[in-house]
Amino acid sequence: MSNRRLILASSSQFRKALLERLMIPFEVVAPTIDETPKNGETPADLVERLSIEKARVVAESRPHSLVIGSDQIAIHQDQIVGKPHDHTHAQAQLRAASGEAITLLTGLALIDSDSGRAQVDVMPYTVKFRTLSEAQIDNYLKKERPYQCSGSLRADGLGVALLERFEGTDPNALIGLPLIRLIDMLRAEGLEIL
Repeated sequence: MSNRRLILASSSQFRKALLERLMIPFEVVAPTIDETPKNGETPADLVERLSIEKARVVAESRPHSLVIGSDQIAIHQDQIVGKPHDHTHAQAQLRAASGEAITLLTGLALIDSDSGRAQVDVMPYTVKFRTLSEAQIDNYLKKERPYQCSGSLRADGLGVALLERFEGTDPNALIGLPLIRLIDMLRAEGLEIL
């Protein structure tokens, strides 16, 4: 990696905590982009585009850097399930998810700010919810307060009690930054983690 800096283009505390697990130095820069879906854009296309845009907007002002962009959405019955932002919407999301499977799509982009080279991927991760009672939903929400989490699920915390099964190749994708794939991307840029 020589003199290139590693930058996480994110305002997510969860992504920052995940990247810290790799024990490599990095900076965090919050990108400012319009995250409105485009007409006809599939969920996979949306998270891919937003991941690239987040990384590119930061890369434009950070020469000699590798910039990581990531975005995540939850899909339930072919519909995007966003962040609930409040208790009432979180209750509705979890009622709908009870006994159902939800797929989280996590987009990942790594951009070399000097060459413009981009590596991009979209990682799916599916979770199957237990059948939940109103009391379980309410207790979870009062304890965890996952109002800034897609689908009201904070699987790295108490949210694991809501689930009966996980399906995917990288459990970190569930939280918002697929580290296994990121390590491969960094290696392709000459940065070995170990």
